[in-house]
Amino acid sequence: MRCLLLMILLVCTDAVVAVTRNGFDLDDALIPVKEIYPGGPPRDGIPAIIQPVFETASKAKWPDDDDRVLAVNIGGQPKAYPIAILNWHEVVNDKTGDEHFVISYCPLCGTGMVFAADIADSFLQFGVSGLLYNSDVLLYDRNSESLWSQLLGKAISGKLKGYSLLQLPAVHTSWGAWRKQHPDTLVLSRETGYRRNYSQSPYEGYERTRRLYFDVSHKAPRDIHPKSRVLGVSLNDVDKAYPLASLSKSGLRRFKDQIAGQTYLITWDEASATAQIFDEDGRLVPSVSAFWFAWYTFHPDTLVYQGPQSGSAEGSR
Repeated sequence: MRCLLLMILLVCTDAVVAVTRNGFDLDDALIPVKEIYPGGPPRDGIPAIIQPVFETASKAKWPDDDDRVLAVNIGGQPKAYPIAILNWHEVVNDKTGDEHFVISYCPLCGTGMVFAADIADSFLQFGVSGLLYNSDVLLYDRNSESLWSQLLGKAISGKLKGYSLLQLPAVHTSWGAWRKQHPDTLVLSRETGYRRNYSQSPYEGYERTRRLYFDVSHKAPRDIHPKSRVLGVSLNDVDKAYPLASLSKSGLRRFKDQIAGQTYLITWDEASATAQIFDEDGRLVPSVSAFWFAWYTFHPDTLVYQGPQSGSAEGSR
């Protein structure tokens, strides 16, 4: 009898260990399962855009010049993705020529990141899992059902577990500034195939409060508002954040900074609230514009730019 009870207990224990959420098997997750939260909507409850439609800058009557966009220049074709659309969809599967990539945006973390989607002789197509880790969206690819952390850029479960995506350079800027710099740009159309009020944010007021909807593993120091924006960059295992408020206060439009022994150029445009980082060859470096709390919880050992100091940076006003 005792042996039978032990066998039943072991079977029940195995059943409890098996964890699935929104239909995803999390038994092999690289991150603590207890820190993966359902965000509310089910899998694909936030619909990814699969076949994006674009308009030329000359014909587009929207967005307005001050509206924020996540913008890229891939394969020689500039494109802009209005944040007002990304707030509702979070994922856009796109390509230029034969180059496939995914536009991802997490409204809760304010993070827009672009990744190459080509893998081997095929490409991945992404959707929104409805799950969150550290308040950040977990994407999933429909090819393998693997879950991907946006800010880690890595598959945390599934057949592609441990595989990292190549991050591509992108700019969080205003539509007016991007269009002026790239008059031949395309812009994602509101003709998405879904009925959404793209003139209204589903997260109205969220950026102004200190409140987070979900727990995070590392709480950011309170000397910086948790929703204030930083430009975050990871280079050679060194993480650094440039608070946009500090860039604005410095009065510098461009300055050089050392990260992991290498020199980089940081540029700041006050009018469009646009920060970028370039390497010594003038190439745009992949970075992310993020809420401070989000950058910190994924990079608790991050360095933080404090403003120009004597002998530490050179810049121009």
